[in-house]
Amino acid sequence: MVTYTMTSSLYFITFGMGASPFTNIEAVKVFCQNMCVSILLNYFYIFSFFGSCLVFAGQLEQNRYHSIFCCKIPSAEYLDRKPVWFQTVMSDGHQQTSHHETNPYQHHFIQHFLREHYNEWITNIYVKPFVVILYLIYASFSFMGCLQISDGANIINLLASDSPSISYAMVQQKYFSNYSPVIGFYVYEPLEYWNNSVQEDLRRLCSGFTAVSWVEQYYQFLKVSNISANNKSDFISVLQSSFLKKPEFQHFRNDIIFSKAGDESNIIASRLYLVARTSRDKQKEVIEVLEKLRPLSLSKSIRFIVFNPSFVFMDHYSLSVTVPVLIAGFGVLLVLILTFFLVIHPLGNFWLILSVTSIELGVLGLMTLWNVDMDCISILCLIYTFNFAIDHCAPLLYTFVLATEHTRTQCIKSSLQEHGTAILQNVTSFLIGLVPLLFVPSNLTFTLFKCLLLTGSCTLLHCFVILPVFLTFFPPSKKHHKKKKRAKRKEREEIECIEIQENPDHVTTV
Repeated sequence: MVTYTMTSSLYFITFGMGASPFTNIEAVKVFCQNMCVSILLNYFYIFSFFGSCLVFAGQLEQNRYHSIFCCKIPSAEYLDRKPVWFQTVMSDGHQQTSHHETNPYQHHFIQHFLREHYNEWITNIYVKPFVVILYLIYASFSFMGCLQISDGANIINLLASDSPSISYAMVQQKYFSNYSPVIGFYVYEPLEYWNNSVQEDLRRLCSGFTAVSWVEQYYQFLKVSNISANNKSDFISVLQSSFLKKPEFQHFRNDIIFSKAGDESNIIASRLYLVARTSRDKQKEVIEVLEKLRPLSLSKSIRFIVFNPSFVFMDHYSLSVTVPVLIAGFGVLLVLILTFFLVIHPLGNFWLILSVTSIELGVLGLMTLWNVDMDCISILCLIYTFNFAIDHCAPLLYTFVLATEHTRTQCIKSSLQEHGTAILQNVTSFLIGLVPLLFVPSNLTFTLFKCLLLTGSCTLLHCFVILPVFLTFFPPSKKHHKKKKRAKRKEREEIECIEIQENPDHVTTV
């Protein structure tokens, strides 16, 4: 329960950071809040009900009761007279041997493979240079990917893979990607449209855009028709009675909201449509347009709002690149603080921080090279990667640091022998569980598959390849264990000599 409490605490703290104000994506906040509640409920479930079930199962096993039927297991002589299926169902597996093995786990085929073959191979002096080269390649690709991180403001990622909208979005990006989305420009207060200064302000705000505007069309209509509308009554009268009744201008009726007070009409709101010409980096430029237009809506004399449905995603993801960096940084700091008071050797903390940082940056860089954008799913996976790496690297590292063998090579062999099978089984079952995600027709699910596959692969690479080699090069040194053992041996020899001198009659007995 001590180990499980520490693991649950790390998960709770990490997902708690995801639910904190550091996260600017509401979907991530909601998910992390649910994860925190689930972790607490799961912890108390393990501590109470599941623990009681283990006690009950242990009593059944100790008293030779069947674990499913809860009945007394028959004797070996009675089972020999029954059919094979009855023996298989009712046997507890101990009738064939006269004594119980002290550690049957040692005969597991994975344990045998690691002990007899893999440990000797990975610590071979001729294999280590290739492992160093492999890590340099891994670090280079990770660093290259981290420099190419892009946000996830692509709406295609939110659609099902078989959705017809994807075909439209692909064609639009292929042929018309040099144009921004159609931006709605909404004026939500009465304006003196007939005033020259207001007309100039509208032109200035719309400069740099291709505008679909009833205002510009109406001004052009007045100019061509040689009609003067310099006051409110003439402006609105010509607009309603002449301009909006022409067939080519009737579609502007929905863009103007009139209100009537007695015999006088007023324009209380109107809208225009703007399209900006952009380069290839369309998303970044549209975000820059938003950042420029929105402050103007508060500072200018004209009160307006700019909006497009795609702005919702651009607002969410405009700062998404910084979120995993903040969470990972705070996570590493918290792990360092938490484990500082719990670990005997400070180098255990140091190696854990290095390993987790290497895995986190590796997943971040490689998923960028795998065309995974920084959206809500990838951020959640990066948060999970932090905990996943700690769960699998910490036992291996702390066992190595606290080992008392003569050399680092022997220490890493004992560490792999003790934890290698459990790590391999856990990661393998984790990766097999990802296979169903391939058959879900969703881009978000495929993103989840990519990120979690990289998480499991990078963790497995560090636990079985990188750490077993690098720990044989760098501290902690195991020389002080040799000195302690030699000092104990000398002390024991001196004591035996003293006993022989005091009691010479017992020399033969000694």
